[in-house]
Parts: sequence; C-alpha cells; structure tokens
Amino acid sequence: MGYTVDFVNVSTVGLESSPVADALAGLRANDARYFKNKYDHDFTVVPAEEAPETLEWVNRILSEERDITIASRPLEVTEFQVEGIRIAYVFYESGLSINVMYTLEDGGKRAVGFKLSEGMEVPEELGAKFKFARQKSRLAGVIRGSFFVIKGEY
Repeated sequence: MGYTVDFVNVSTVGLESSPVADALAGLRANDARYFKNKYDHDFTVVPAEEAPETLEWVNRILSEERDITIASRPLEVTEFQVEGIRIAYVFYESGLSINVMYTLEDGGKRAVGFKLSEGMEVPEELGAKFKFARQKSRLAGVIRGSFFVIKGEY
C-alpha cells in the first residue's frame, strides 16, 4: 500500500524507526513539493520490501558506478517517470535519501543524488568520496547534498 506524501502536513508515516524521523519526513516532503510544483506529480512511496526491483536498480548503479553499498536499512522507495526521465528515490533509516534521475533518451542527463537529513552523520560509505553542500529548506531544515553523474547504461 502506497503513501502519497503530504508536504503541507508533514508526517513520519513509514519513517518512524529512523532516529531522525522528523527531519527525514521533512526531506521527503521537500522532494514531494518539488515534483508536485514542477511536474504536477503526486509523490507516492511504498515500503522498500514492496518494490525490490527499484531498490535493486538503485543499488546496481551505486555499486557499478562508484563501488558503494549503503549500510543503512532502506525504509521506503518510489519510482516514476516524468517528461522522459526515470526517477527513483530510496529513503534510509539513517536519514539518508538517494535519488536517481535517468533521462531515457540517449545523451540525456543522468545522475545520482544524495541528501542527508538534519541531525545525521555522513555515512562512512560516502564520507571519503563526496563533499556535501548545505541548503536550507522550510520543510527539512538544513539539507546536505551531493551527487555524481552516471556514466553507464542502466
């Protein structure tokens, strides 16, 4: 059963086991607002175990592109397409959010983004490989983010 993320009344539904559940819920709501405003898309998440193919796709890209394996337990995922872009998100118990934006047309932009919820430490598997920039969000407080460009075909 999916949960359509409400960015007006932020809820920790599905994220309760995270030690930074409130901040992670704000991060999720921030992304939901972006996709609603830019693409008129309702951001709906499901428990990670209900969408293993999405999780496997994200994990394969992380592994093959940068030899990254995320240690934290995935809580929720979403996958959808807007304007020729395949998009996937994974929200982790640690407060980490990973998104993949993969333009389906050859030669399009393809990248993996990382966002850290306020109050969480940089995960060990990412710390030495990425620098994180800060941005403020009304919904999520201070978000630290980084990304890399995908070179392979997935």
